[in-house]
Amino acid sequence: MHGRTLWVAVTAALLAAALPAAAQNNYPNKSVRFVVPFAPGGGTDIIGRIIAQALGEALGQPVVVDNRGGAGSTLGTEIVAKSPADGYTLLFGNISLAFNATLYQKLSYDAQRDLAPITLAAVQPNIVVINPSLPAKNLREFIDLARANPGKYNYASAGVGSGTHLAAELLKMLTKTNLVHIPYKGTGPALNDLVGGQVNMMVSTFASALPHVKSGRLRALGVTTTKRSPAAPDVATLIEGGVAGFDYSTWYGVFAPRGTPKPIIDKLHATTHKVLAREEIKNRLDGQGVDAIVNSPAEFAAYLKSETDKWGKVVKATGAKGE
Repeated sequence: MHGRTLWVAVTAALLAAALPAAAQNNYPNKSVRFVVPFAPGGGTDIIGRIIAQALGEALGQPVVVDNRGGAGSTLGTEIVAKSPADGYTLLFGNISLAFNATLYQKLSYDAQRDLAPITLAAVQPNIVVINPSLPAKNLREFIDLARANPGKYNYASAGVGSGTHLAAELLKMLTKTNLVHIPYKGTGPALNDLVGGQVNMMVSTFASALPHVKSGRLRALGVTTTKRSPAAPDVATLIEGGVAGFDYSTWYGVFAPRGTPKPIIDKLHATTHKVLAREEIKNRLDGQGVDAIVNSPAEFAAYLKSETDKWGKVVKATGAKGE
């Protein structure tokens, strides 16, 4: 090879090697797709939009929410798991990732293998709500009503295998009640029918249900965590209502496809922490009954594993199957 030819070849190779690094240093230089694997109007969508907007402002590029609901969040999650690992497609996932590993027998991805956890972003309690037309003023009265009329009353969920489904199934098990499951494609549509009286009960995220509780369109029966929520201090916990051992909250976090370069992961991690520390963002999340909470990628990966193990046992106990 002639000297000039060799020089050209070496220079080209060095430039090619430098391009990915340059792309990482300039990240992001275009809009970022922020996949929310649920229908618009639900808790994940509401919280995801607050965080996406703040991230876009901090990163200097639009972070565009893309709602890809269906199949208990597996459709949207699959899109991200199979996307290029360049930081331009992110997932705003929730606790359903821990459910789905056991619920679905033939997933085309493994969340722990194919996603790169960036950070936990928020947690929130859930709340049991009923249509006010039901002759039950509190949780005990609702349980008595359901026990006296097996199969007569139903509950809505955001879909088979969603947190709203499994939490309600756990409530059924612990209270020995027979409630009929009516699955919807998202929390928003389910709550709409609950407000309209087409269904009777739901275990909902605070972000979605609280406005309806405050307006009187829904009646709150209990909070799903061990302590009352500052967002609704007058609502007792399910434990206070007589359901011993009930503890459930929804968590949310940011993921990228596995293999995303570490500098991009680090930048997204630092930026997410920065925006979640802003007083304005904290206040907006507080207004939804949500607590901002962050951790490291390694801590988030360990948390996802522990949640997957924990809820895998619940899924098996309830016999729930993904559809």
